[in-house]
Amino acid sequence: MTAGSPSPPKNIVLIGFMGSGKSSIARELSGALGYPMIDTDALIVERAGKPIRDIFAQEGEDAFREMESTVLRELEESLPPHHIIATGGGIIGRSANREILRRMGFVVWLVVSAEEIIKRTENSRERPLLNNNNQMETINRLLDERRELYRATAHQEIETDELTFPEITTGILESARYFFSE
Repeated sequence: MTAGSPSPPKNIVLIGFMGSGKSSIARELSGALGYPMIDTDALIVERAGKPIRDIFAQEGEDAFREMESTVLRELEESLPPHHIIATGGGIIGRSANREILRRMGFVVWLVVSAEEIIKRTENSRERPLLNNNNQMETINRLLDERRELYRATAHQEIETDELTFPEITTGILESARYFFSE
């Protein structure tokens, strides 16, 4: 931080591909810090009154992405500091969202391999982008499309494939302390 510039709100924002552990890590961080957790996908489901898969099926991905952007703008405007925010995997697709995320606090990209995503999501029917016959192809395509967007948004990247949730949480807490002390 440069002298005179405002410090970012002391939120921790988790981004990453579906199955990267954002919601689980957010719960761990919430417990460790005592900060409330907010999950943008859960807010959308609550507002829409239906699961994400139904939003995709009935209204389309573009409508879901608009709901996602609206929720994010509202959080930026009204959210006090000291929250853990778990986001949807595609929230970084819009440049305005990437800018908001960085303003909201310390952004951590939970990096996960395509193979690990398959393992973590194989029993889920709640992921509309993977409801097809070639999940690995879809995952690789989406990872290729999003990788640089995640990187441009994040203050920190953490490779999660070989780490436990407590190890990831500890790494985020140490990095956040450094980030907020600058």
